[in-house]
Amino acid sequence: MTAKEIKPRLIAWEITGACNLRCKHCRGSSTERPDPNELSTDEAFHLIDEIASFASPIIILSGGEPLMRDDLYEIAQYGKDKGLRMVLGTNGTLITKDIAHRLKDAGIPRISVSIDGSNAGTHDAFRGMPGAFDGAMRGIKEILDAGISLQINTTISKKNIDEIPGILDLSVDIGADALHIFLLVPTGRGREEDEIPPLEYERVLNWFYDQRKKVKIQLKATCAPHYFRIMRERAKEEGITITAQTHGFEAMTKGCLAGTGFCFISRTGGVYPCGYLPVLAGNIREKPFKEIWDHAKVFLDLRDVSKLKGKCGICEYKRVCGGCRARAYAATGDYLAEEPYCIYQPRKGMMGD
Repeated sequence: MTAKEIKPRLIAWEITGACNLRCKHCRGSSTERPDPNELSTDEAFHLIDEIASFASPIIILSGGEPLMRDDLYEIAQYGKDKGLRMVLGTNGTLITKDIAHRLKDAGIPRISVSIDGSNAGTHDAFRGMPGAFDGAMRGIKEILDAGISLQINTTISKKNIDEIPGILDLSVDIGADALHIFLLVPTGRGREEDEIPPLEYERVLNWFYDQRKKVKIQLKATCAPHYFRIMRERAKEEGITITAQTHGFEAMTKGCLAGTGFCFISRTGGVYPCGYLPVLAGNIREKPFKEIWDHAKVFLDLRDVSKLKGKCGICEYKRVCGGCRARAYAATGDYLAEEPYCIYQPRKGMMGD
């Protein structure tokens, strides 16, 4: 497959850097005030035109807090009218009944709300604002009352690792359709000392795999490429052949999607492999998005698994896992280096060849 045949399936778009919270793990180190250099409404529409001209990805409108941007509804509607699936990632605290219905009318079919604790104490400490948990719960009620699909996003760190089962129970109890867990990557205000140890990482992902049989909501691990190796190891132990039917969308995808099926677009038009990998591929103010997507060196490197180094380069799971390229970059300055938080030893390496 040539680079030109690869199309983005998922794009996270940071439409603003402004946010009403002060999350300790914030990737974008958001502030109260928007960046004066943010893409204008016209530039946003032009970007949507460029994307829709060659691909039909899901567009995640994120921030900061995307509801801090007044033209959010127009951007969502414009993308929907161009045939794109526009979804929203929010902290939930600003959502009222009126806002929920405006989002519904703008064509937003799913909203993800970030919940990082099973109770107000943990969540509010994580989010840097008293009342954040109660505000998110109020927002969630309005989302569900408006008939919009709800997804819970949870960033796992040392601060909330013990509450992950409680967050799953909470997600089920409130009527969420999905729970997506994110393993902390030390970017922005996220600190390396908050990352859970590699052995705990492995335990959590095995626990998460087990929950698939116990709950009816969709479970997905993000920024946790090891899960795709664990999923195959566990399925093999159970005598299961992985197909699209047995594991849904995850069976057809891979661990690290950075620069392959996924990219991140910043509030000022910068295009990156993902929001946690600060290697600039280009800026849409200077080059067309498709040109950046097809030809940027970092994207071409990430699409060639033969370039992976260390044990990732010899691992039999490199095509379904690939290691977290952002975590490799944070640890070594090389996005092709081996994943530093993986305990797995490739069979090829163990055999000494």
